[in-house]
Amino acid sequence: MRSHRGTLLLACMWVVAGPALADGVTRQPLDQGWQFRLAASSTAAKDHADATTWMPAQVPGSAQTDLLALGKVPDPYYRDNEAALQWVGLTDWDYQLTFDAGAKPAAGEHVELVFDGLDTFADIELNGKPLLKADNMFRQWRAPVEKSLHPGSNTLVVHLHSPIARLLPWLLKQPYALPGEFDTAFGDEPKGKQTSNYVRKANYQYGWDWGPRYVTVGIWQPVWLERWQGWKLEDFHVAQSRVDADVAELQAQFDVRADKAGPAEVHVAWTAPDGTKGEKSQQVTLVAGQNHLSMPVHIDHPQRWWPVGYGAPNLYHFDATVSANGKDVASVSRDTGLRTIELRRDKDKWGRGFAFVVNGVPIFAKGANLIPFDSFPSRVTDARMQSVLQSAVDANMNMLRMWGGGTYQSDAFYAMADRMGLMIWQDFMFGGAIPPYDKAFRESVRIEATEQVRRLRDHPSIVLWAGNNEVQTGWESWPDREELRKAIPKEETARIENGMRELFDHTLRGVVTDLSPGVPYWASSPSTDYEGKANVETDGDFHSWEVWSGSKPIAHYLDATPRFQSEYGLQSFPVMATLESFAKPEDMAAESTVMRAHQKFDKGNGNQRLLLYIRQEYGEPKDFPSFVHLSQLMQAEGIELAAEHLRSARPQSMGSMYWQLNDVWPGASWASVDYFGRWKALQYRARHFYAPVDVVPIRRDGSTQVSVVSDRTEVFDAQLRTRVIDFDGRVLRDDTRPVHVEKLASTPVTTTTDAGFLGKADPARTVVSFDLIEHGTVVAHHLLYFGAARELKLPKPDIEATLHKDGGSIFVTVRAKRLARGVWIDFGDIDSRLSDNAFDLLPGESADIRVSGNENLDALRRALKVESVVDWTKGGAAH
Repeated sequence: MRSHRGTLLLACMWVVAGPALADGVTRQPLDQGWQFRLAASSTAAKDHADATTWMPAQVPGSAQTDLLALGKVPDPYYRDNEAALQWVGLTDWDYQLTFDAGAKPAAGEHVELVFDGLDTFADIELNGKPLLKADNMFRQWRAPVEKSLHPGSNTLVVHLHSPIARLLPWLLKQPYALPGEFDTAFGDEPKGKQTSNYVRKANYQYGWDWGPRYVTVGIWQPVWLERWQGWKLEDFHVAQSRVDADVAELQAQFDVRADKAGPAEVHVAWTAPDGTKGEKSQQVTLVAGQNHLSMPVHIDHPQRWWPVGYGAPNLYHFDATVSANGKDVASVSRDTGLRTIELRRDKDKWGRGFAFVVNGVPIFAKGANLIPFDSFPSRVTDARMQSVLQSAVDANMNMLRMWGGGTYQSDAFYAMADRMGLMIWQDFMFGGAIPPYDKAFRESVRIEATEQVRRLRDHPSIVLWAGNNEVQTGWESWPDREELRKAIPKEETARIENGMRELFDHTLRGVVTDLSPGVPYWASSPSTDYEGKANVETDGDFHSWEVWSGSKPIAHYLDATPRFQSEYGLQSFPVMATLESFAKPEDMAAESTVMRAHQKFDKGNGNQRLLLYIRQEYGEPKDFPSFVHLSQLMQAEGIELAAEHLRSARPQSMGSMYWQLNDVWPGASWASVDYFGRWKALQYRARHFYAPVDVVPIRRDGSTQVSVVSDRTEVFDAQLRTRVIDFDGRVLRDDTRPVHVEKLASTPVTTTTDAGFLGKADPARTVVSFDLIEHGTVVAHHLLYFGAARELKLPKPDIEATLHKDGGSIFVTVRAKRLARGVWIDFGDIDSRLSDNAFDLLPGESADIRVSGNENLDALRRALKVESVVDWTKGGAAH
């Protein structure tokens, strides 16, 4: 995502190179007793002398989080403190650990020092001797140390270099700089001279249009000593040759490292989701060195993994063992799901399709883009990751796109997605900047990709590997790229283009094809997979940013029907409780210094863009809290229009992935769930517009087409009730018609003109209510208005709200005498999740909303506040 036109990592992170702990391999975590200091040679040493002495550190972590824990830097997210921490990422840091390695390694024993992740340029010394150099944040780094270790005490030193200080002097000597993403606001790099292109480090940490600039430096993943002798099972993979309802033909693949040749046995046992078991063994002959072994496994009538909404996300448990000389010498366990994934690209009357097909069933992808969960990955907890993924499921999402400007996620993240049935579109970590074309850079990426695909390939949730985010479309269409092409020789342009093609069309595609052939690869998002231009509506995936970035009205979403819309979005502010976490009362204004500091679009000018859209839809907000509320409602209703347009256009369109699900820090952004996990209006609306069955009225040019969209795999019969009601509750029309709803389809029901609905009724005081009824139950509900909210004569709704307990649960019952638009139930700083919010309420009707997360009924009663659109605009109610 690049909005100017345009990972949650656990504290216990990921092990890059493969399986869980194996028999015969011991690991000694090196996570206690670390110290750090500002390197004495750093130019910042004079100004920060108190940081040049050894201080306690946390590994995994970063210099920024370690300084914060010691109180030596202010809260990076509070007010406009961002500037005060920039020096940390511009300096070099030393980390040191003294540890006891025990006895001298036995004869033939292998001992390796393993860093799961170093951020990013690092020189490592053990006992005063150079050990290795690192230059890629996304790789694991290993070094044999059996000859370097001392019995007992050992000293490990990691010298970490600021990537900006390391690269900028070199870059300034080059004839040109490759186009990057967002220029710094702090003067540490000249405009247009961005170093982030040239290093394998998370792009977002250099600042994005939804997050701050914190160029982290540190040991961001676990460190340990690994010991083994004789045999080591380095990888175990369940390759899926054929999976259907009748049979699963698998290959149990073992990568075994052996010190000597000889006979051995490989064995695999599995447990199905229903508890049934199976096993198979095979005799093998090992050679000294590396061994790649494969054993066929046959499972009848497999219990397949399904995306949420289509069946159970079934997982099989596999235990793999290597035996030699009559005893088990290496073993590993793995959970995986059995399923097939196809990216179907059939040619049709609209061009060429783009549809995910799981186990033969075409899936309309409903979801959002996922960005990193924090500027500082080590701060992210399992609970936060679980909460955001559960929010996606609760909002009826079935897919998340793991955006390429962040980090690869932890094993635990993908395991959660597996269990929830969430499909993951996985970008490789390229956020949009143009990469270097040299072979050394490409080889580093190849190793990175090999490690990551090996690590993640048994997760059934991963349904696509994409080479990058917006690299191709940026090169083809962004102004700074066009300026570069004009400024450099054609031969150099060709080298840049050929380098991108080699990296994204060949190198990364080759890694996925070799290691995970059952999962599709896509060269870039958006693209046509290098079969033509990127970002076209008739082929491939599409990023839509004319609304918001191009300032076009929200109704423009109806003017395009891409085959798969993988990015589009509108901003909003988070709730007031979140704003109060980083701002003082005097900061509560859209154009205050602090609010502009937490608005990263267009250097803080995004709040004016928000006001533009609020005024177009609702009129003038009466104060700052009203601005906040209306920003959320505008975002929710705008994305609802776009998403339902895409769903109603099925099968022409087969995906809606709005930008974005989550936040990296508290502030204004495109997120529907804020940094603290609080749902915005959009997340509540998504639960409806992504529901398995939805009734969708699309109005344009004075005519409305009503469709019923269904993700169900079977047809069903229902009735569509249509009521035309004035805002005071008088029913002007009430009729019901039968509807035969097709499976996995959008079923057109009726097309009606405004006059056909209204007759002589006032369009500014009339609403149409659509209810889809199955077996006497309303399974989908939608309202249709005849203009923007500011054009309507909205009445004062006279909302009544009461709290009560029923069967151990707390409910708030909301009733309105007259039409209530955009009802928002709020409990201030009491964090409670509601079953619904940001809804419209018809005259005389009520809604029972479940309240969860806080059981103190009296506290909730005291805090309860219910408002609607007429409370937030200067015009107020019509009467």
